[in-house]
Amino acid sequence: MISVVVVDDHPVVRSGLTGMLAVTDDISVVGEAGDGAEALAVVESTRPDVVLMDLRMPRMDGVTATGAIVSGYPATRVLVLTTYDTDTDILHAVEAGAAGYLLKDTPHTELLDGIRAAARGETVLAPPVAARLMSRLRTPAAPPAGVPSPRELEVLAAVARGLSNAEIGRELFIGEATVKTHLQRLFAKLDVDDRTRAVTVAIERGLLPHPRATP
Repeated sequence: MISVVVVDDHPVVRSGLTGMLAVTDDISVVGEAGDGAEALAVVESTRPDVVLMDLRMPRMDGVTATGAIVSGYPATRVLVLTTYDTDTDILHAVEAGAAGYLLKDTPHTELLDGIRAAARGETVLAPPVAARLMSRLRTPAAPPAGVPSPRELEVLAAVARGLSNAEIGRELFIGEATVKTHLQRLFAKLDVDDRTRAVTVAIERGLLPHPRATP
């Protein structure tokens, strides 16, 4: 028998989930909670196999509660069940240690299968959620604000060698206007006003190698 705690701030949703699970032969609801803080107390007293966790709740949200449960009760698996499928919500839940992420429009047979899979230690993701995660993994992350991109550093390295904008453009096969755009972005990221200072700051920060000392 798989023991489950249902966590949702809407009583009607909790009642519906509890009623649905009550008719299964291998799943038993051992507790309910209306927010994350209450969920921690219920998990402490019941030690369930699986927690069905909503995300956006008063007092303590589902992500915070998930992290606390995963940390304090490693035998309990948290399966997020929510209406939200934004990248931020999904990533925060996964990072907190959720064993799965399902949406509330999931067919009831798939929800039951998800609970069983989570109890077995498997990862459970709704198809739209899995697609979002895969898309995010395939998309290269943009450089953090304030950090020059590899192309911008190529331009700056050419500046450090004394090349003009036109010469840099020919060497890198880009237009002179593009070179100027890269330099403007570099100036903003390095908080400088001219080419010489940009090269100096980049060397100081380790973004460009120190010039070799001449004998």
